[in-house]
Amino acid sequence: MIDREFNDRFTMIQTREKFATQVNSKILKAVRALSEAEGRQIQALVEEALTDLLDKRKRAKPRANVMAAYLSSHEKYGALYKKLAE
Repeated sequence: MIDREFNDRFTMIQTREKFATQVNSKILKAVRALSEAEGRQIQALVEEALTDLLDKRKRAKPRANVMAAYLSSHEKYGALYKKLAE
């Protein structure tokens, strides 16, 4: 995960693009409170949240060696797996 302080400084020098969206009012209220408590802008919190989401999704992909082992196992024991599933 990207260090929050580094992320805040790094994103300040990056090109920014405005966009609009809607969010659950309770979530927005909590984000505003967090922004105030941490002394950070909401855009910094949103950027951190989006970065964390992208990191999480990136890690969710199965590793190549895991997929290779799965496929090899399925080739060898596919018929057995099918019978067990019945």
